[in-house]
Amino acid sequence: LNLNHSVLSNISKRLSLGERVKPETQEEKLCYKVIQDLDTIGGHVEGSLAGKKSMRNEIWSLISYIGAPSWFITLSPADSKHPICLYLTHNFADKDIEFKPEICLPDEAYRLVAQNPVAAARFFHFMCETFIKHVLGVGNNSPGLYGKTNAYYGTVEQQGRLTLHLHLLLWIKNSLSPQEIRDRIMDSTSDFTKTNG
Repeated sequence: LNLNHSVLSNISKRLSLGERVKPETQEEKLCYKVIQDLDTIGGHVEGSLAGKKSMRNEIWSLISYIGAPSWFITLSPADSKHPICLYLTHNFADKDIEFKPEICLPDEAYRLVAQNPVAAARFFHFMCETFIKHVLGVGNNSPGLYGKTNAYYGTVEQQGRLTLHLHLLLWIKNSLSPQEIRDRIMDSTSDFTKTNG
């Protein structure tokens, strides 16, 4: 693969500045093809810039297909305060242990969670699955707390103290679009704006 490194560097700089680059010469086309291939491959690497770009494209596709999301939700379970997480931090391999949550001091709880990040991740995964199933009603025949879920899209991030949290976009079936809400608010004859009194 013979790439002109100065052309590749120039294209990369222009792209990083947000410039729209249209390759014109054969050298630019070859360099641009390599950049696109790297984006395609990097889109499958979690946490990479290309991976984040791929997720944004998926979100915009959902918005184009379904419309604006009804809710933006952040789920951040308090792992160091939850008895299930503290229970999971103990290594009970090959033991049949009865679940008896013990109240421990905050410093001890933080230490237990910090020493066993796998337990904290398992707890987080359990809480997310439970939230999606029981609060959002996904996989149930009944609507969730917000209504009947049409779609959801979530990403996981790590906070400053290395605990996980979920950012989730939620689409509710038959919910009003932002334009419909605006129209009802602006309509002085609508029940939406009338007050009792």
